[in-house]
Amino acid sequence: MAEKIQFELVSPAKLLVSAAVEMVVVPGTEGDFGALPRHAPMIATVRPGVIDVHDGGKVSNRIFVAGGFAEVTAERITVLAEEAIPVAELTKSQAADRKRLAKVALEDASTDRERAAAEFRMAVAVAMEAAAP
Repeated sequence: MAEKIQFELVSPAKLLVSAAVEMVVVPGTEGDFGALPRHAPMIATVRPGVIDVHDGGKVSNRIFVAGGFAEVTAERITVLAEEAIPVAELTKSQAADRKRLAKVALEDASTDRERAAAEFRMAVAVAMEAAAP
């Protein structure tokens, strides 16, 4: 039996996933990274994208996250996500709606803070569109 790492995905509302898995691939802001058992400890920021959970020698679960943080230890990976949605539940129309709203927010932004927030919303919408089946 393959060695396992404990994966926990937490959103602001609740614990979404808690499972022992073979590997987790996370969309880090510095690039995607895989967390395996006995991984060196690290903390990383997570960009909008898809977390691939590997178990049984294949991708067993795909979850879209809208950014956040990941903490990796030798035994566990914990992802604190701003928002998380199973990829199977995403739709192209949902992503298009978000993209349209983000575009309006960008056009209406009058401060640097509003512009940064709107740009982040657009990044989430673009990543969601790419992830939607």
